[in-house]
Amino acid sequence: MGIRLRRGDSTGTNPPGNGSLDEPNWHTLSVDEVFDRLETSSQGLAADQAEARQVRYGRNVIPDRPGPGVISLVVRQFRNPLIYVLLIAGAVALAVQEVVDAIFIFGVLIINAAVGAFQEWQAEHGARALQSVVRVKATVRRGATLEELDASELVPGDVVLLESGGAVPADLRIIGAIETTVDESVLTGESEPVAKDPAAIELAESPVGDRFNMLYAGTSMVRGRATAIVASTGSITQIGRIARSLTEQSAPPPLVARMRSFTTRLTLALMVLIVALGAAQFIRGSDVGDVVLLMIALAVSAIPEGLPVGVTVALSIASRRMAGRNVIVRLLPAVEGLGACTVIATDKTGTLTVNRMTVKRLVLADGFEAEVAGEGLELSGEMLHEGQVLAGGRLDELARIAKSGVLCNEAQLRLVEDEVVAVGDTVDAAFLVLGEKLGLSKVEVEDAASRVGLIPYESARGFAASYNRSGGFGGSGGEVTCSVKGAVELVLEMCEGVDRPTVLDWTQQLASSGFRVIALAAGPAEMPDPSLIPSQIPTRPSGLRFLGLAGLIDPVRRDVPDAIQRCRDAGVDVKMVTGDHPATALAIARQLGIATDESEVVHGRELSVGEVESDRIEAASVFARVEPSQKTGIVTTLQAAGHFIAVTGDGVNDAPALRAANIGVAMGRSGTDVARDASDLIIADDNFASIVNGIEEGRTAYDNVRKIVWLLLATAVGELVLFLLSTAMGLPIPLTPVQLLWLNVVTQGIQDVALAFERKEPGVLRRPPRSPAEEILDRRMIEQVLMSGFVMGLGSFLVFYWLVEVSGWSHFSASNVLLLALVLFENVHVFNSRSELRSVFRVPLAANPFVVASVFLAQGLHLGAMYTPGLRSVLDIEPVNIGTWLTMLGISLSILVTAEVYKRYRRFGAPTGNGRDAKQPA
Repeated sequence: MGIRLRRGDSTGTNPPGNGSLDEPNWHTLSVDEVFDRLETSSQGLAADQAEARQVRYGRNVIPDRPGPGVISLVVRQFRNPLIYVLLIAGAVALAVQEVVDAIFIFGVLIINAAVGAFQEWQAEHGARALQSVVRVKATVRRGATLEELDASELVPGDVVLLESGGAVPADLRIIGAIETTVDESVLTGESEPVAKDPAAIELAESPVGDRFNMLYAGTSMVRGRATAIVASTGSITQIGRIARSLTEQSAPPPLVARMRSFTTRLTLALMVLIVALGAAQFIRGSDVGDVVLLMIALAVSAIPEGLPVGVTVALSIASRRMAGRNVIVRLLPAVEGLGACTVIATDKTGTLTVNRMTVKRLVLADGFEAEVAGEGLELSGEMLHEGQVLAGGRLDELARIAKSGVLCNEAQLRLVEDEVVAVGDTVDAAFLVLGEKLGLSKVEVEDAASRVGLIPYESARGFAASYNRSGGFGGSGGEVTCSVKGAVELVLEMCEGVDRPTVLDWTQQLASSGFRVIALAAGPAEMPDPSLIPSQIPTRPSGLRFLGLAGLIDPVRRDVPDAIQRCRDAGVDVKMVTGDHPATALAIARQLGIATDESEVVHGRELSVGEVESDRIEAASVFARVEPSQKTGIVTTLQAAGHFIAVTGDGVNDAPALRAANIGVAMGRSGTDVARDASDLIIADDNFASIVNGIEEGRTAYDNVRKIVWLLLATAVGELVLFLLSTAMGLPIPLTPVQLLWLNVVTQGIQDVALAFERKEPGVLRRPPRSPAEEILDRRMIEQVLMSGFVMGLGSFLVFYWLVEVSGWSHFSASNVLLLALVLFENVHVFNSRSELRSVFRVPLAANPFVVASVFLAQGLHLGAMYTPGLRSVLDIEPVNIGTWLTMLGISLSILVTAEVYKRYRRFGAPTGNGRDAKQPA
């Protein structure tokens, strides 16, 4: 649960202050003084007051880090070793008075920077838009009705209720707290959670970390409950004042980092090669000007200028595709990383199940059982199924269980457009529905027994307790009763006169049928001084009477069994990690196909005493009765075994495991703010099947990056081969730097971006995960780049040699036809690059119309340039006849034939170095 806000009637109608930074030191004031200053009360603000203050103070929005400016984005495009080489080449061209070449080089660099900056701007704004999908919500009480609001609508004077896992939405003065500890590390750097005390009054000069009566925006609740009044909002909060100092630059994604490393190595290798060839030509007696032009041409030809933009576009498109399938990317590494995961450790409730708890069976202390009719929040219908006969007094005993569940409860039901909506924990909501079926509404029950103390439910604690005094609100002389609900083993320890083995046997039977079993107990509370309530509440009740058991059902999501099978086909192991009873967990796991036998279940008790070997953890499919701290241990053990693990979580106690995992996956609907902040991905619909969709999109993104790399590097290798062979045979420089830039940036730049839109490969989820450490330039990539590049380079060299040496064409005419041939080679090879294993004839053109359009556009641009005065002079080209065009097309098809032979060899004859070769259709 997130933030709960209470608004009701209040004295005063005018909003206080003027929203300036000159505000009182709230930590120095008592609660009553804060109420007076803010003209409010413990019941919060009335609706009209809240609206007036919203107008005066504005939205409660902390200033966000501004995105990079246009100049910053453009400058960033030049921070690339490959671009450095081109800048040097342009400067040298200018120095030797090759003005046209220099202008074109610098012009292409500017265009490349503009395109790259636009792509980064689009990715930045897209990421911000996706982040806004998941927002902090506040639950508002107006009169007797709770409503959810965006936390940005908070105003000074509002009364806010917070729970563990919630983010603090504004600067708040605490007026009530139960076991409240807060993580303030974002403000103070202190890693240890800070305990809070509403009664404290601090000195004016007390630093933020020593203000124990305050909660500050941006911090998060670690444990307990708190009631607090909004003191400051938006830019007036502590974090709002220092927002700029809290920004940080995230590390580049692993794939981007590896590509940067690759380009650095490539640049160094090119520099060595270029200098060596230039020196060789100079030693052979070539003119200095010709040597410089050769070196410039080699630099331009060998550099895949479109690589940075291509990778950025591919990851950006993948991020948007994931969002379309309910996977919100918070950190870019998750785009590629999710496709590499080998294990998913997932919660049960709300992820594998629908998170709609329903009490379906009650067992009294003597073993009497009753079935409960209705599903979810359905309030209509009879309490019991037809044929159920109750002995005298049985209904009263069942009602006593329900009453205990209603009292020990923090949820609320409300009617919205004739539909019952629950606000709060799903287990609490299920008991409220049970109470309604028995005529026990929460309002009436609490009117008769006012709450004087609460031990809130925490997953680490395993139970919740409510202390209520009979006599209604305002009563002071009634008996205080403690109502408890929670894990059976823990509740039984608080009870007297109970047959523990028998109850545990009943629990086992219910759990084996798939029920989540909750025990309920109640009894008089020994609280010697009522005036000290709730400060004298025992940390664990005792001496209670065992009332019985409740069996709750949370149906399995219909699409999850298929999703789990898809994971298995993809080589991804699914492990359920839950706090439920082992029998319940195994029953659900059997329905889902995760596990079949008890030997696949590990009990949290075994983990706590260190009895489980790492091999056992790796082999287990279900972890039951697991405490949050043990979840992190499971993650680290699996990582030590070599697994790349994705972990799902929704609670504050899941945050350490989410951070420890290779990919942390938080729930968008049920997840706490802390869990979402600790995650890499957010599942918008809380559905496990969406995680599988994310794996599919992650693998597709990585495949598309490889396709772009294949196209670009093959062209670079082809141009190098052309120049090396031409130089070795004593031929003139085949192409000018301007022609090479036109080839690499304009005609090819259109096509490589189109590959980023490729759809998934057939069988993408039927191959084992790749290793996260796998290099883009693995054995297969090196083979196909060298093969394609050699064919392109040799073919274009033979064209150039034939035209110059055999046919006697002029250098100008030969280079003109050679440039056309290379453009056609690129046009053909982009179809090869659409799949590393499938035949080009097996990849439907309709699957990516952008590729077809890019080929027509690239070829159209080049043919158009031949007929465009001015441009054709710059490019040193002229129109050709249809016969020449068809001849060059026929020659360029050689790269298609070669790629088809190589793919067939890879499918049927080559040793496989990785799982990507497996199960691919021809």
